[in-house]
Amino acid sequence: MTADAVVRGRVRPGWEAVRDAFAHGQADDPGAAQLAVHHHGRQVADLWTEGKAPTVAARPFGPDSITVLMSVTKGLTAVCAHLLRERGLLDLRAPVARYWPEFAAAGKSETTVTDLLAHRAGLPAFTDDAAGVGLPGLLDGDARVGALAAMRPVWEPGTAYLYHALTYGHLIGEVVRRVTGTSIGAFFAREVAGPLRLNLWMGLPRSAEDRFVPQFAVRPAPSAEQIDAAVGGLGLAPGDRLASALRASAGELAAALEAFGTRRGRACEIPAAGGIGDARSLSRLYAALIGEVDGIRLLSAPAVDRARAPHTDHLSPPRRLRRSDGPDRSRFGLGFELPRPGEPLLGEGSFGHAGAGGRLGMAHPESGLAVGYVCTAMAWEPSAGPDPRWTPWSAAVREAAAGADRA
Repeated sequence: MTADAVVRGRVRPGWEAVRDAFAHGQADDPGAAQLAVHHHGRQVADLWTEGKAPTVAARPFGPDSITVLMSVTKGLTAVCAHLLRERGLLDLRAPVARYWPEFAAAGKSETTVTDLLAHRAGLPAFTDDAAGVGLPGLLDGDARVGALAAMRPVWEPGTAYLYHALTYGHLIGEVVRRVTGTSIGAFFAREVAGPLRLNLWMGLPRSAEDRFVPQFAVRPAPSAEQIDAAVGGLGLAPGDRLASALRASAGELAAALEAFGTRRGRACEIPAAGGIGDARSLSRLYAALIGEVDGIRLLSAPAVDRARAPHTDHLSPPRRLRRSDGPDRSRFGLGFELPRPGEPLLGEGSFGHAGAGGRLGMAHPESGLAVGYVCTAMAWEPSAGPDPRWTPWSAAVREAAAGADRA
């Protein structure tokens, strides 16, 4: 372990241990990071490190910097669906085809909005071609939506679940568009980010480009051979459609990462992974889901309970994939990740979403906690369990909140 990172920013009295824990967690991270915490609607920590490695853009990292959120974006997308449910405009139990008639094709007439939110739809990639959709095709949202509407599911929707790394956002995004008449990025900007004054976007405006700091990988991306070996290790036959879909999904995610390094890619709405923002906005968003922030509350308590109710615990991944039932098994509510066994984070009952590389947005209604964490070093994969950078500060946050509530 190297010396603790230099941390800048502020914490409220009683939360000093969070600053120290954040510094400890960032000690070996070559990149920069931000951590923000809200407690009962009040910001109690607003911290950042500048990192040890120069950014790709040679742009300094500070409290107002923004970066790619990866799958943390899925939480933003889920918020839009739950807002429409609160307003009586969207029935989460209804067939998707009620709102998007073309989606009924190829055996999907009974697929529900809940199936989309809980990664149960059987559409984990945009194509059956193992090569996946590359660039520039991935940035053609209309074409990707059309392909999903026409596609036959890889498994019977609702009977199994498997992470929909990129398709999740286009599926929910098209439902939102059909209900509201506007894109999900525009809906989020108008109904969520605007009222709460958040620096969060699905589709980065050119006016915010000067604040963007790119991410960088700390290890090489997996090769095609490594992806093939990983898929082969799951016990699938070489010609299985699920094997092809998994290879396609990996290729599509690699194309998305390449796109996020370009202005065009950042401007495009990719509502499963292309969100861009900062930690304080993530924390403020999640705080407004579970309570009031400056007089604004986004979801009622019953809506929050609905969002964090488990919807995959009774299911297995399709084909009973090897290594699918171990401690790394993901759990999903309605659009949000739920803590896995041995992964306390903010406590049992937490909900939110992590993103590849180490980003995190999460809330815990029982303690009134909400956190946002972003980083520039892609140093973590979700299947590996909690990011070790989170462990020190998540424990300190829980302890500080308990102390504040006792005071």
